[in-house]
Amino acid sequence: MTVAVEPSKVEDGKRSKIENFDDILPYIGEAGRYQWLLFILLLPFTVVYAFLYFTQFFLTLTPEQYWCKVPELDGWNLTDHEKIALSIPAANADELKLEGATAVSRCQMYAVNYTELLMTGVRVADPSWATTKCEHGWSFNYTNIPYASIAAELEWVCDKTYLSSAAQSAFFAGSMIGGLVFGYVADHYGRIPALVACNAVGFFASIATVFANSFWSFCLCRLVVGTAFDNCFNILFIIVIEYVGPKYRTLIANLSFGIYFAVASSILPWIAYWIADWRILSVVTAAPLAIAFVGPWIVPESARWYISSGKVDKAIDMLKRFERVNGKTVQPEIYEEFRESCNNIIKNDKSHNNYTVLDLFKKPRLARITVMLIIWWLAMIIVFDGHVWNMKLLDPNVFMSFSLAALTELPAAIILAILLDRWGRRWMSFLSLAMCGIFSFIAVATPAGGPTVIMAIFARLGVNIAANIGFQYAAEMLPTVVRAQGVSLIHIIGYFAHIIGPYIVYLADVAPQLPLVVLGLLSMSTAFLTLFLPETLDQDLPESLQEGNDFGKEQSFWWIPCISRTPEKKKAYRKKLGVTNAGFNPGSLSRIDSTKL
Repeated sequence: MTVAVEPSKVEDGKRSKIENFDDILPYIGEAGRYQWLLFILLLPFTVVYAFLYFTQFFLTLTPEQYWCKVPELDGWNLTDHEKIALSIPAANADELKLEGATAVSRCQMYAVNYTELLMTGVRVADPSWATTKCEHGWSFNYTNIPYASIAAELEWVCDKTYLSSAAQSAFFAGSMIGGLVFGYVADHYGRIPALVACNAVGFFASIATVFANSFWSFCLCRLVVGTAFDNCFNILFIIVIEYVGPKYRTLIANLSFGIYFAVASSILPWIAYWIADWRILSVVTAAPLAIAFVGPWIVPESARWYISSGKVDKAIDMLKRFERVNGKTVQPEIYEEFRESCNNIIKNDKSHNNYTVLDLFKKPRLARITVMLIIWWLAMIIVFDGHVWNMKLLDPNVFMSFSLAALTELPAAIILAILLDRWGRRWMSFLSLAMCGIFSFIAVATPAGGPTVIMAIFARLGVNIAANIGFQYAAEMLPTVVRAQGVSLIHIIGYFAHIIGPYIVYLADVAPQLPLVVLGLLSMSTAFLTLFLPETLDQDLPESLQEGNDFGKEQSFWWIPCISRTPEKKKAYRKKLGVTNAGFNPGSLSRIDSTKL
């Protein structure tokens, strides 16, 4: 897939002027051997991303069947069934409404003298006996979940059920802190130091999780682990995207994330199942983080960061490394012209430093677009996390259902690689979110068990497609002078959605179908919100605030890019060669301006 520069254009003096970083990529190779080596290198870091995202789900997984422990019955050689028949009352009306309710109470026991009852031959409880709350802890049925998670060990059940979700919220609170801290490191000291630092923090905090023996110690460890989330992968992801030619970015971005993330997240449930120990699981899933310790020797620093830091010579040295590995030969005058262009960019960037994210809200239409993007991203993340956490309510075999749902990342990536640059961001987002909403409603109406799980998996596929589009949509829509800061704002606010997402499952306490109903309504609402955003496919990206304010004004509400007769196709569908996905920047790092052209 290496792209060669046409010799005639260079020899005849007709080559394009080197004005920006993307202009020099065809000379060193837009998708050559070095770029594909980086594509392979993304694998361990994507595994890290998936493991950090989902491991806590299995660290805090609690069996649905549990009941009050009665020490008096332990010495009587009774089966669990016999113990329950004698000591546990039937679930009352309120308990039957709760998440994962069972026929017998999970939080009540009979307040009687069991030794006396057993000595008189009583083996079945009298429903008229007085009841009380569990006084000696709980017993768990580990048939479907073959290990005791930290939630089971510390008995986060009954009136402490919320602690599992609270611990997950701590993880994403750490993500907000990490986004700011490691974003600062990346901007001031380089992408590679930031990559090593955030992965190292995640590695040691994951190991420390093994020693957690209380809710607060576990929360502290997971909060620190959370600081590594996102940046553990996105820093390298952005570096790879920067070095790939614009016309290959949709392919590389979607296939790398889709294949690697799908594989990693789908095998994670089985790793948890086979290990069957939450402490060992925490160590095993931390192991891939160690790859970052050799990062400085295997990962190239961002040439764009070198340029933004005024180190043009180092950027050119990095490009020459790509030239050698890709088997290219670049004339010295090409690099000299590129050097002059970089110096001009650095000079012009001084004016950009005067802009802040607040400037997004100074022009009315740009402010409206920004607010819609924030609401759109928040809602989409809530839907995504809601479907992840709701899966444990739909199927007793949570390992199989979680694995199948995670595999939807792969078809989502393939669909986007084929269709995103044909149909456009707006209508693809609408259709995928509408698909999520429709299948969520169908899941409510289907019989419990397999049919419901299948519908929920199709809904998950829809939101996966939309979320992957969302990574690049905002970056393409916001003006260059505040693009990276705007993307950072959207992603940092998005962490609040991650905090809210796990609590969606508690709506089942009101009605079992309510989580899917809410997720369906939220998906449909977000789908229609998408249609009020501008299309960015093959449009000239906005540079100034005024261009950002005017962006998309000429577009019709019904414009569909893949329909050639659409008026905008003829008038305003301006294809700028080489910047099809110039705005792709999924990272949460502040001021990582990989989109500036």
